[in-house]
Amino acid sequence: MASCGGDGGGCQSHCRRPEEDDGSAEGARERLDGLHVTDEHSSTAGTGGGARCSKCGEEGRYYNGLCAACFRISVYNKFKLAVTSNAMISPTDNVLVAFSGGAASRVALQFVHEMQGKSLKSWDASKSQALPVFGVGVAFIDESIFSLNLSDETEKAIEELRSAVSNLTPPHKELHIIPIQNICSLSSENGRSRLNELLEMISDATGKDDFLHYLRMLSLQKIALDKGYSKILLGSCTSTIARHILSATAKGQGYSLPADVQYVDARLEVPVVLPLRDCLAQELSMLCHLDGFKTQQLLERPCTGINSLVSSFVARLQEENPSRERTIVRTAEKLRPFGFNKFIENGYHDFLPSRLRCKFQNVKNGESSLSDVLCPICGSPLNESELQCLESIQSKAEKKVEIFAGHCCTSCSFQILPKGKASLEHFYSVLPQLMTERMKDSLCFDRSQLRDQIEDCLLADDDDDDGT
Repeated sequence: MASCGGDGGGCQSHCRRPEEDDGSAEGARERLDGLHVTDEHSSTAGTGGGARCSKCGEEGRYYNGLCAACFRISVYNKFKLAVTSNAMISPTDNVLVAFSGGAASRVALQFVHEMQGKSLKSWDASKSQALPVFGVGVAFIDESIFSLNLSDETEKAIEELRSAVSNLTPPHKELHIIPIQNICSLSSENGRSRLNELLEMISDATGKDDFLHYLRMLSLQKIALDKGYSKILLGSCTSTIARHILSATAKGQGYSLPADVQYVDARLEVPVVLPLRDCLAQELSMLCHLDGFKTQQLLERPCTGINSLVSSFVARLQEENPSRERTIVRTAEKLRPFGFNKFIENGYHDFLPSRLRCKFQNVKNGESSLSDVLCPICGSPLNESELQCLESIQSKAEKKVEIFAGHCCTSCSFQILPKGKASLEHFYSVLPQLMTERMKDSLCFDRSQLRDQIEDCLLADDDDDDGT
């Protein structure tokens, strides 16, 4: 039996096929018999049924040089390696999986379910049963108010979503379906009205798209806080992150970019993890095809602005060179991450192997740093020049809306905040409470401490030029 070969989709751990496969790989092999798979990245492409898997050596159709069974194992190994090497999930966690109906979130949910199932088997077989098995919940943010689909089609899609989640047992996984407008008000109708008001006041198409994304993340945070989840798991993959890197750079978000491309993002109260960060969208779509997972595009609306242009651009690049998305992400990895891109040491730290303890910071929750001041809209950390402006605004601001605007990053100020004092005040009054409350901690931020942090960038009173 041959070992794993190449980077093109093979197992990154360079191991042989594991003996502990639970049957999913064999099922993928059987389903592949009736499929025609184009392997444009394999050196043996076009050789037909005589081609052999570069990992196990068996004949059959393949993807990136692998048969269906080995391909599935390689993708799962990427997921598992990301989870274990970054201490994403502990036995005491309650994980909320963000589910959109697409291939990435469907694979993420399936892999978490498999990992949970294996943990449950180990727990049942253990005599001590000292550590519990982590819990899993599923969240779907319903954005059907923006969809071009008919209401009947949307209801049918949501029922299929319910069925997919209910089939992933044991253990039971609670499904939370929350309309996106609910983040604006407890009343659905009032929330819809307030959300429409907010979007109408955002004139920039890219700003509207970004603002909906921020509301989606805020909704996930609210579900996690209300229902007691300790982690939020997103299905963001290499392809998604590559597009975000380019679009964020074009929108002037370069300073905060390192925060968004890491495996772990613990800047908010409920940390966010990205276990599929090393998987391509093409791989995840193929895996859904092989495993028979039904994916859905539950939201169809016209896409405009920078995000749409970047998506089209990266898709074209990927067609010309399949390694482009990975190259973009690898380049961004070289940027220095923030302190909140690691977990804070907690109660289960002692149960971790010593090689994983470095993934945690030995800091106190109350400690402040330069990155503690976050934009209340997008959550981006403010850079030094933005902090200087904030200090100036806080010293003379008379209204909360002025302080709120001062806390916003340059990108949100330009693309989202409306121009004009009256419009800004109305926009602030309609914003979700969770968003306006984000600056409470910043308001309590000690100004003298803030000045100490940016002291190197300030001019002393006697540092006038000779010619003045």
